[in-house]
Amino acid sequence: MADNSAIEWTEATWNPVTGCSKVSPGCAHCYAETFAERWRGTPGHPYEQGFDLRLWPRRLEQPLRWTRPRMIFVNSMSDLFHEDIPASFIAEVFDVMARSEHHTFQVLTKRHERLAELAPDLPWPDNVWMGVSIENRRFVHRADFLRCVPAAIRFISAEPLLGPLEGLDLKGIHWLISGGESGPKHRSVKVEWLRDLRDRCQDDGVAYFFKQWGGRRPKSGGRELDGRTWDELPGTRRAAVIA
Repeated sequence: MADNSAIEWTEATWNPVTGCSKVSPGCAHCYAETFAERWRGTPGHPYEQGFDLRLWPRRLEQPLRWTRPRMIFVNSMSDLFHEDIPASFIAEVFDVMARSEHHTFQVLTKRHERLAELAPDLPWPDNVWMGVSIENRRFVHRADFLRCVPAAIRFISAEPLLGPLEGLDLKGIHWLISGGESGPKHRSVKVEWLRDLRDRCQDDGVAYFFKQWGGRRPKSGGRELDGRTWDELPGTRRAAVIA
């Protein structure tokens, strides 16, 4: 568990699973993989296995011990719906979230088909927000799978945004995060792609959060779009900085 997360749209991270594998272009320059692989082969380090998938049962109870309410990003170093994670373990994660009523959990996946397959057998309390990553027009159908999930808040992460999201249907979506890619091999984001998403969110009553322009370093391009920051959260439709 990491408190005071540097990710602008959350407060903390919880990783009952670490490691993943690539499924689409947004994974190409994965920050989590880059970080984890630095420690491969280091005895005793949490990432001595690099970015290989690993379950951490002893971390399951962590949110229950954290008494101050937090907004928690689940599996910032993995994908909870990865095909190699047993459905029984995913159910355990959801059970902990359901019992941690004082926290808000943000779950994000690129495995939209497995999400839709398992969703009917999982609890969906109001404190669990469910999202899918959509990086270009080829993957806008992930939102269609998300709409089938009975989460109180459904959101889209368009980060890294690698192209216009033509054909994206925002019906039933409550929040959209967009941003450019960071790192030495970052792919540039175009302002017109961002403006299109922002304007569509404003028209459709969807909260909009602009995370970053990206660049070699996450902060290098700033967070302003057309002269202001966009920190809207679900249910507010107003700029609300996470405190």
